[in-house]
Amino acid sequence: MQEKQKNFKNPFKKFEPKGLTILYEDRDILVVDKVCGLLTMSDGKAPAATAHELLNDYVRRGNPKSRNRIFIVHRLDRETSGVLVFAKTEAAKQYLQDEWQEFQKKYYAVVCGILPEKEGVITSYLAENSAFKMYSVSDPKKGKLAKTGYRVMKESSSHSLLEIELFTGRKNQIRVHLADKGCPVAGDTKYGDKEKDFKKLTLHSASLTITHPFSKDKMTFTSMIPAYFESLIKGAQKICNAELK
Repeated sequence: MQEKQKNFKNPFKKFEPKGLTILYEDRDILVVDKVCGLLTMSDGKAPAATAHELLNDYVRRGNPKSRNRIFIVHRLDRETSGVLVFAKTEAAKQYLQDEWQEFQKKYYAVVCGILPEKEGVITSYLAENSAFKMYSVSDPKKGKLAKTGYRVMKESSSHSLLEIELFTGRKNQIRVHLADKGCPVAGDTKYGDKEKDFKKLTLHSASLTITHPFSKDKMTFTSMIPAYFESLIKGAQKICNAELK
């Protein structure tokens, strides 16, 4: 239940790593709110700190000999902020990954441009090239199915704030699909154009609803949308629900 998140008080606050806020923790799972700029796990390129590394230290509570550890369930891109869940046992990890496509995942993003259709679902098959860049294909034999739902919340003359529902969880899925629509995520230098007004990617994991690996309780964890998202489209027009029907 979401109440578990709201009422959660971290008894080990002094060990909480910089760049991560512990939203919920029990013997099976660890849910955090990640800041923009922190890797989920090592990319093998730079020796930068990662959420995985920092949280392994956290669960050891300052004891380097502890056998406690965490397991990666899913990832957020380095520049994507928000809700991220880890498992504390191999069994919990396996369950969460097996059920991942059934969980509800909501994101917010500021995109460049105005979408003619204010609500819709983008579907394609995603493949990866030799430069590790994802792209859409129409042949299901050449890629993995990816579905992204979106709804326009606000828009200015040049940008839009979207609420996004992730129906599948492919690498860079949201970024590729929005670029395919001609409205790349603002600040996305990989799939869009570099803009001087957007110094970082404006993509945020706002809500994640899962079923607990062992209690089977439905649990929702949320993270507030970064204030600068709305400031980037200051004075934007709010889209009425009636216009979306």
